[in-house]
Amino acid sequence: MRTARQEDCGRLMELIHELALYEKAPEEVTVTLEEFVDAGFGLKPVWKAFVAECDGQIAGFALFYTRYSTWKGRRLYLEDFIVTDAQRGKGIGKILFDRVVQEAREGNYSGMVWQVLDWNTPAINFYNKYNAGVEAGWLNASLSAAQLDKIEN
Repeated sequence: MRTARQEDCGRLMELIHELALYEKAPEEVTVTLEEFVDAGFGLKPVWKAFVAECDGQIAGFALFYTRYSTWKGRRLYLEDFIVTDAQRGKGIGKILFDRVVQEAREGNYSGMVWQVLDWNTPAINFYNKYNAGVEAGWLNASLSAAQLDKIEN
């Protein structure tokens, strides 16, 4: 397990597409490799990730960034957390998740947050082992770049 490097981004994008397929939304991945690399390793990086390798290939990763809550303060936001299907059940997810927890502690964050789909029972069961709170009642809202462009000021 190690911190992600720029040269890992191609493989991370492969895993992002695998995750999107698992989450039944493959068409939702619209970020380009170039933008992904710039967002992580450009002049103003916004994300950091840890990767886990098996047999010389990245088998999973956890990508995160700082989120600010006016109620709670600085929180570590776990954006993507995936272990490739072929490597699940080997403890890789626990190693990655524990490393992100350590990062949150070391960074003196007020906590750590993420989303999980309500039908993703294996993930929910994994988080339950950590006694994580899974909230109900909040709906996700978003505006795409195209929608933003259509808003009149």
